[in-house]
Amino acid sequence: MEVNECISFIMLNDLQVLLEKRSEQKETDPGLITIPGGHIEYGETQVEALFRELNEELNVVPTDYKYLCSLYHPTKELQLIHYFIVSAWTGDITAQEADEVKWYSLNVNQVGIAADSIALKEVERVSRYL
Repeated sequence: MEVNECISFIMLNDLQVLLEKRSEQKETDPGLITIPGGHIEYGETQVEALFRELNEELNVVPTDYKYLCSLYHPTKELQLIHYFIVSAWTGDITAQEADEVKWYSLNVNQVGIAADSIALKEVERVSRYL
């Protein structure tokens, strides 16, 4: 069984999280509201992928980030998503690949994939330790 490793970034601003509405043209999870992220490239570390994907997806550079958890996401491929909390960054957030990015309440129930929903619940569960 091939597992494709991915990175997702939970951008936090007080009690809000930045989510994206994926383009309908995306092969994976088209049109869904998700935590932004992307595939880890061959030879890349998780942190290198985090920096690259944040630049590609949102045009920002993280200055404060922490690993949260890893969860499987079965879609057209089996993904293992490594979630990072990003609480500070430089640059102005702009949607580079998604149709839209928007701040939502942390207890949002609108995310379209189960792994993202679990990751957001984990943020709430352990937030006092982060």
